[in-house]
Amino acid sequence: MDSRYYNAIEGNPVIAAVKDQEGLEKCCGLEDIQVVFILFGDICSIGEIVSRVRKSGKLAMVHLDLVTGLSSKEIAVDYIKDNTGADGIITTKPQLIKRGRELSMCTILRYFLIDSMAVENIRYQQRTVKPDFIEVLPGLMPQIIDKISRLSRIPIIAGGLITDKESVLGALAAGAIAVSTTNQDVWRM
Repeated sequence: MDSRYYNAIEGNPVIAAVKDQEGLEKCCGLEDIQVVFILFGDICSIGEIVSRVRKSGKLAMVHLDLVTGLSSKEIAVDYIKDNTGADGIITTKPQLIKRGRELSMCTILRYFLIDSMAVENIRYQQRTVKPDFIEVLPGLMPQIIDKISRLSRIPIIAGGLITDKESVLGALAAGAIAVSTTNQDVWRM
């Protein structure tokens, strides 16, 4: 992994996750935000969204699964790399993480922790897929975050339902390196 991604996330453990133009404009105007998770857009607009993030001096991570018009095939990763200049990708699909790594992009594998089998998937996939980071949702489960941080050497980002300082501190204390949130009040903490 390129150390600039790790350093940026560790340097400010609150990641702005943007889901619309309003959130994009707000996060780009905040000096403390270093990394932006882009959770919206379509094949026609994603290049401009990434450009806006990068022009504001931030790292742009595109959630491939949420960009309208992209397939769930590896070619979508190539498209993002070649046509947007994004720094990295977020996805729930291991094959897209593998392609992102082949293209030297920062990769974040997102997990929805709905049961114990989901936790076991993390153990298995950290060996086979090898993302740079894993993001676990919801991020309000300190006991599970602690368990995952003990079984995985991959840095953890907690996301989903992070709405206040207590949530941020709880996730960080449990072993997450950072939190991602669309809650704009949390971006300014």
